[in-house]
Amino acid sequence: MAEQPRLIKKYPNRRLYDTRTSSYITLTDVKELVLNHDEFQVVDAKSGDDLTRSILLQIILEEEAGGAPMFTSDLLAHMIRFYGNAMQGMMGKYLESNIKAFTDMQAKLQDQARAIYGENSPVGQDLWAQFLNFQGPALQSMMGAYVEQSKKMFQQMQEQLESQTRNMFSGFQFPSYGAVTDTEGRPDPVPSGGKAGAEK
Repeated sequence: MAEQPRLIKKYPNRRLYDTRTSSYITLTDVKELVLNHDEFQVVDAKSGDDLTRSILLQIILEEEAGGAPMFTSDLLAHMIRFYGNAMQGMMGKYLESNIKAFTDMQAKLQDQARAIYGENSPVGQDLWAQFLNFQGPALQSMMGAYVEQSKKMFQQMQEQLESQTRNMFSGFQFPSYGAVTDTEGRPDPVPSGGKAGAEK
């Protein structure tokens, strides 16, 4: 059977209690669980509500408040604007899939390094850093091309949507209010100084 996620209870005094070790832990300890890829769940000790996301956001906030933040102010502003937007769900999946692809690439490189250099070899441990140092410009170029391709794809989607909208409404005949017609439904011009439909 798969091991159940580690259960951490959060009490009203903001203290976190690890039920596996039967001890109180700090936010730093939770961060270590994340770094070690340990499965865990944080719940409210009183209501049982899942608080895992809010705890993870607190960890991110502390990291961002440190000396080397990952997100710029502009990026955070863009992310805030997506909330309540029709693109919110798609943007979340977009970011998640890209981060997963990046971490999968990192994991494969580390596995290959361990297979070649051994588990505790400093060469294998530093390989990812060396890879980023040498391939940094190439990765940035690749990500730039990917973003540009995504922008073009989004523009094409917009154009297709506009085209479909025009085609959908092109079959409808909208009434022309205020237009004067004769008995056969044809436009009846109003003579100067006369009344519509008046006999000459």
